[in-house]
Order: sequence, then C-alpha cells, then structure tokens
Amino acid sequence: MERSKRSKPAVPINTVNSTSSPLHPSLQLISLSLSLSLSLSLSLSLSLSLSLSLSLSLSLSMENPISLIFLSLFIVFINSAVSTAVTYNVANLGAKPDGKTDSTKAFLSGWAEACASAKPSVIYVPAGRFLLRNAIFNGPCKNRAITFRIAGTLVVPSYYQVIGNAGNWLFFRHVNGVTISRGILDGQGTGLWDCKASGKVCASGATTLEFSNSNNIIVSGVTSLNAQMFHIVINGCNNVKVQGVRVSASGHSPNTDGIHVQKSSGVTILNSKIAIIGSLGKDLEEDGVQNVTVKTVTFTGTQNGLRIKSWGRPSTGFAKNILFQHAVMFNVQNPIVIDQNYCPGEKGCPGQVSGVQISDVTYQNIHGTSATQVAVKFDCCSRYPCSKITLDDVKLSYKNQAAEASCSHAGGTAVGMVQPTSCL
Repeated sequence: MERSKRSKPAVPINTVNSTSSPLHPSLQLISLSLSLSLSLSLSLSLSLSLSLSLSLSLSLSMENPISLIFLSLFIVFINSAVSTAVTYNVANLGAKPDGKTDSTKAFLSGWAEACASAKPSVIYVPAGRFLLRNAIFNGPCKNRAITFRIAGTLVVPSYYQVIGNAGNWLFFRHVNGVTISRGILDGQGTGLWDCKASGKVCASGATTLEFSNSNNIIVSGVTSLNAQMFHIVINGCNNVKVQGVRVSASGHSPNTDGIHVQKSSGVTILNSKIAIIGSLGKDLEEDGVQNVTVKTVTFTGTQNGLRIKSWGRPSTGFAKNILFQHAVMFNVQNPIVIDQNYCPGEKGCPGQVSGVQISDVTYQNIHGTSATQVAVKFDCCSRYPCSKITLDDVKLSYKNQAAEASCSHAGGTAVGMVQPTSCL
C-alpha cells in the first residue's frame, strides 16, 4: 500500500525527532511487519530451507475508527496464527508422580488428544516418577508437530516379567514430526540381567524407546538408564536427529545396545554419551542402513565404541555413507570395529559369510584410549570385502603406548595423523 504523497515525509510513531514539528494525527503511520522463518537442516541425505516472509504496511488514520478496527482484527489474526501449541499435562489426565501408580492410561490419553489435534501439541510430563507399562503410540496423526516434554522420570515396573516379553516399552510407529525432549527413561533392567546371567530361561527384554516406520524425529536431551534390552531403536525411519542423549547401563548388561539403527536413512547423532550402531544382516531380506552421522560423542568404559557389525550369513542388506566424527574414547575395549562375521553362540551362521556390503565409512577426529591392544579392527569377509574406509586424524593409545590395528579383507585410505598405524 503506498504512503500518502505529502510534501512533508511521514515519520513512524516510534521514531523520535526533536527538530521536527509534531505531525497531524491523520498523517501518522502505523507500520506492521511480520516475518516468519523456518529452517530445517538435516545432515547427509536432506537439506531443506524454507523461508516465508510477510511484510505489511498499513497507513491508518488515527481519527478513522474503521481503520483501527481493521488493525485490531489484523492483530488478533496474527496472534492466532502464531499461537503456542496446545499442551496436555499428563498429571491432569490422571498420571501420578509416585513411581508406583500405573500411569500408562493417562499417557495414552494425552497422545490420543495430541494426535487428533490439527494444531501443534505438547504432552507435558511434570517432575516426579511415573510408572508405565508398555505403551504404543500409533500414527499417523493430524499434525506433524507433537512434543513429549519430560521434566520427570518414566520408570518400568520393577518386576521385569511385566513387560519383559512385550518387545518394546515406549513404541512410536507411523508418526511424523515427533520430538522427545529431555527427561529420564529408567528401564530397571538389572533383575532381567541377573536372570540371564544365571542361565535360567528368562524374558527376552524390552527395548526402552523405539521409532518404527516414522519420519522427521528428534530425540533431544534424553537420558536412558538400565534398559532391559536396547536403549533406543531407529527402525525403518527417515530424517532422525538424536542429540544430547546419555545412555547408561552396567558393563555386564547383555545386548543393551545404545542406539540401534536399521533400515533407516538420514540419521544424525550429535553430542551424546555412548552410542552404538546395532547389527545388520540378521534376516535374509534387509534394506540396509545409509547416510548415518555419529558426531561429538564420548564413550567411557564401554565394550564397544564406533562399531558396525553384521551377521555372518547371507543377506541383501548394506551399510554405506557412514560418518563417525569427533569421538572421544576412555578405556574402551573396541574403540573402532567393523565385524562382518558376527555369530553369537556360533548358532545359525557357522561356516557362512556375511552378505552385507559395507562401504564409504569415515572415521574423523577419533581420539582416546583403548582397554585392549587392538584399538582398530576391521574383520570383513572375502566375498564382500569392506571398501572405501577412511581413517582421518585418528589417535588411540593402549596403556600409554602405541596400540595396534588389524585388517582382514578391508580397503581404504589413511589421511593425516593415524595411530595406530593404518592396516588398510
């Protein structure tokens, strides 16, 4: 809208000009500007930047009530457009923060409300300990912006048999745009670990948090403690960001993978404590894993650090375009390892070779200490050798001395300072 053509330039009402005479109210201008910017950056496979800008300049007569009414209506419209998300507090839905009362129904009720809403939604978990049995959060939903904002702790029932054979504790499937923000997830897995260590027939255990067949997922600032089985599973997903996550479990806990990724692409893991990429090739028909970034992570006293493993038997799976960057190791048994001959218990795979093809794997700026003499181990198979492996600025020691590297059917390059000496 053009400004009035006057001999004297208009001055906005929020401008101070001590030398200018006051303008007639009818010449005062109100200028409104709204700018909305949304930027989404997904490392690796997708980079998207969306910017929407709306600028509106209104010339309103302060003596014209119709103009003022229009302005008021416009402001109401703007406020409505940028209103905050609808919030559902699980405490208001019946959840009890005492760590004893089953709050599963309240959480699922909050999810049902948020999922059915066309507006962005927040499911808020206040401080306290909330007991949950296995809970399945199904999509698709009417909106693509649902956040679980957790200020407290979610706990599994102490008796492991309650959910031990459920497969999953917190299970999200067919969702889009879900964020899990902060909070503690306590799997209380010690009882099940003890059962397995005794040699008794026990439940298999439940994964703490899984996303399956989902897109645009964020897990931020979450702490996962003592999972019965895997801590976090990303299965069949696209564009997943895991950042600031902490995983903690005893060294004798069996199969408690930190972050288990399969059949997924566009996965980024940042600024996290303990992260383990899970096994591939268990099934004959698998889509594989690609475009994975693990960045700025720390491993302390773990069995494995940056590990890729595949079952030693036929499979159509693959692992490619994987970047491990800025990792620190403190007394880790296997800081860097690729194992294409994984065959636990020597059952179902002896004498076979892995069909999973592993290529384009980069280790960049990896420093620290190994608890074993062999700090870098690439154990690949002859039929499908590991290829295009890059070691760039790797420095790992063993008991303040040079560590060793071991390669079998692996090819690639070493760039810059690499210790132990590359065997590629």
